Amino acid sequence: MTAAVPADAGTRLAAALDRLVPDGQLGIAVSGGPDSLALLLLAASARPGRVRAATVDHRLRPENADEATMVADLCAKLGVPHDILSLTVGQGASLQARAREARYAALGEWAASHGLASVATAHHADDQAETLLMRLARGSGLGGLSGIRERAEIGGCRVVRPLLQTRKAELVEIVTDAGWTPVSDPANSDPRHERTRVRKLLAAVEWLDPQRLARSAAALAEASEALDAAVEQARQRHLAPSADGMVLRDIPLLPREIRRRLLLAALAAFETRPSGPELDRLLAALDEGRRATVGLAKVTPEAGGVWRIELAPPRRQLHT
Repeated sequence: MTAAVPADAGTRLAAALDRLVPDGQLGIAVSGGPDSLALLLLAASARPGRVRAATVDHRLRPENADEATMVADLCAKLGVPHDILSLTVGQGASLQARAREARYAALGEWAASHGLASVATAHHADDQAETLLMRLARGSGLGGLSGIRERAEIGGCRVVRPLLQTRKAELVEIVTDAGWTPVSDPANSDPRHERTRVRKLLAAVEWLDPQRLARSAAALAEASEALDAAVEQARQRHLAPSADGMVLRDIPLLPREIRRRLLLAALAAFETRPSGPELDRLLAALDEGRRATVGLAKVTPEAGGVWRIELAPPRRQLHT
């Protein structure tokens, strides 16, 4: 059995999949919500016989098991193989983050065991708009403002997001027209979550168009990819190993953002990944000609536009 889907939505999804996953079997993460059910319908129509679905049961709510069974029944009607991946996420701080980490790890193992090229998730234009606004509020740079990427590797799982230019309302309509009743997760309306508050803002402010915001995030992602290529070229010319660590040369010739990214690459060799504010303070010190230490690394500005990056000496222990 295949369910009819709108021709334009199906064409857009097929084109996105052809670009993101041109070959091989496609995995789909289906929670049972309207977004992932719409992705299931669209993908089953676009790639009949080349789709396999999985539902992750986090066991965080009593309803999780029944929801996973519901998805399994819908997949059976579509002729899509389906697996339920059961997890146990212990209680404690950062529950949502730990559940996400465990979910992608399980999906990665599942995809590998079935020879799936990638796992598609149903992130859409509204998700992208929310992410962009949240990161703007945090003062993120270009990388953060690129939002949700079309391709990513998370915990060993190759992830694609073919619906980033599609509005949530369209996905809901697809599921409604199919006669399916999606799962409603109460966490999605919990005002304690930042994303819920941003979602409410988007709904209330007419001129904040999620689809336009999503297009802006896509343009920023393209700019970030172009900058990555420029940084790689600059890395070969300006960043080199030294006897004690690494040297970054010709600092005055480098645009600030390329300088910043090359410094991050050098610091990573010392297992040091500073936060945004830490990196800003380090750059300010170096621009003033002052040596500075961050994490396990010491960075020393030298004559001739050189920064020398070395292992920082161990900190003195105070004894009483």
